[in-house]
Amino acid sequence: MSDVIELNEIDALLDYHQDWTRLLSVTPGGSFYRSLEWLRDYWAHFAEDQKLRVLVIRDEGEVTGIVPLCIRRIKSKFGSCRIVTYPFDDWGSIYGPSTANPEQTLTTALKYLLESRRDWDMIDLRCVDSDSFDRGATERALATNGLVFEKFLWNQTMFIDLNQSWDDYLKSRPKKARQTYLRAERKVPEDGDIEFFRYRPGGEARGEADPRWDLYEQCEQIALKSWQGSSTSGTTITHEKVSQFFRDSYASAIRAGAVDLNLIYLSGKPAAFCYNYHLNGYLDGIRMGYDSELSSNGLGRLLIGRLLHDSMDRGDQVMDMGYGAVGAKKYWYTSMDNVYRYVYYSPTSPIANVLKLSHQVAGWFRDRFSSGEAPDPEFQDNPSLPTPGKQEALAEIPSESVKSGSKA
Repeated sequence: MSDVIELNEIDALLDYHQDWTRLLSVTPGGSFYRSLEWLRDYWAHFAEDQKLRVLVIRDEGEVTGIVPLCIRRIKSKFGSCRIVTYPFDDWGSIYGPSTANPEQTLTTALKYLLESRRDWDMIDLRCVDSDSFDRGATERALATNGLVFEKFLWNQTMFIDLNQSWDDYLKSRPKKARQTYLRAERKVPEDGDIEFFRYRPGGEARGEADPRWDLYEQCEQIALKSWQGSSTSGTTITHEKVSQFFRDSYASAIRAGAVDLNLIYLSGKPAAFCYNYHLNGYLDGIRMGYDSELSSNGLGRLLIGRLLHDSMDRGDQVMDMGYGAVGAKKYWYTSMDNVYRYVYYSPTSPIANVLKLSHQVAGWFRDRFSSGEAPDPEFQDNPSLPTPGKQEALAEIPSESVKSGSKA
């Protein structure tokens, strides 16, 4: 028999830190984004107008799953609506519970939500990679609880299979991809002596928790000299709205042994950076940039190639390049996976039923008269929180992101 402990205060989660870390190590797709460390930093910066509902699942007294959730209000032309969702805001590509058995954990969590206080109008689970790590667990959990749900395409994320040799990977790339990368290897040295440096400390558990702020500040300096320096998106590591959050989460990742910092130096000068999280062989691309004043011969391509080569030699398994900026990533990724949003409308909520009907009507018109996918206006929610996504992660230039809210 399973039982559920609900926690509503961020500090209360510390009692389960050891269990959380243990579960994360066996979670399919268990990246640092799903860690308690990342959640604490996120909550410290973006908790306003949100209510925490973290569900700890126990079986015979043992913690077998942790489901981070929150209550948030979204806006529509029919009024505001309360949703229970993941506290994530698209900072990464995929999200979900920390557990070795996502289906069982989610089934228990959803049952608890249905039987406990109803402080929500909709269950709205976003960033679910149904076809890869999730493997349909979310859909089956919803169905097991008898919930009729809608499924929407949320984004499309790009993965690189690192479980292969560099030579095999390079041979599998399109001819133009190989040519542009090899050209960068030939041409960038014309601008200075190249040094590739990777900083991946083991964390406090291994006595390797030096944050090396000098390296992080070099990344900030490069970002300011790249297109990110003039970006107004509010998502770059130097933007005043989120720079402290990036710094805090960097410090937490250092302590957890989850930082992967990559730099290219040209004749000793910081020229390009790629900042990632890494955990259990899983790499999350966070931000990247280069200084075009030092070289315009392919610094970004050179850095990604060196990074991937080194990761394959190290035994890393997969790299999530994030969604958006497809043009900058098309030569690198080995698969593009759909990521979905699952919505259950509470039958006792007037606003949920109005939104459900509105969506069904909009979907009917779209399917009948539109040749392509279009976003449903009622699902373009606009909470008072930043929803930065990863459009700029690992991108040398900004690019349009996949439209969210489309019917799958």
